[in-house]
Order: sequence, then C-alpha cells, then structure tokens
Amino acid sequence: MQKMHKSQYAIIALDMINTVRKMYQRIRDLREDRDLSQAALAKLLNVSQSTYSRYESGYLDIPSNILIALARFYQVSVDYILGLTD
Repeated sequence: MQKMHKSQYAIIALDMINTVRKMYQRIRDLREDRDLSQAALAKLLNVSQSTYSRYESGYLDIPSNILIALARFYQVSVDYILGLTD
C-alpha cells in the first residue's frame, strides 16, 4: 500500500470541512425557504431554540435522530442534508 503525501491529507481534510459546512448551510436554507423560525423548527424537533441554533451554526453535532427527523420533515434524503447529493 502506498503512503499518502501530506498534501493529500490536507485535500481530504478540506473536503470534509466543505461537506460539513454545506450540511449546516443546507439545514439553514431548508428552514428559511419555508419561512420557519429556529424556534418553530426547534419545537417540532423537541429541542430548545438555542440547541437548534447550535446545530445550524456548527457548534453542536447534529444527532442522527435529528437528521432523520429533518429529512422526513423537509421530504429530502439524509444524503441531501449531509451534502452528499444535490
């Protein structure tokens, strides 16, 4: 097996960062496209508004059950929310 060069690790890390940023932007865009407040969506998800705000800003990892609930609510795939598909 061939060793990876440091620059290859950097490229992978940047790709992961961009994917995560896309996820946070997607959940914000989905909410805003439906004219929902963070408080309203938080209530639907049974979390506090501050917790939901932290999800959108990337300060708190989004649990899988919340990702699934968001996908069902918005009628999109989890892959879409994660930024893996368009």
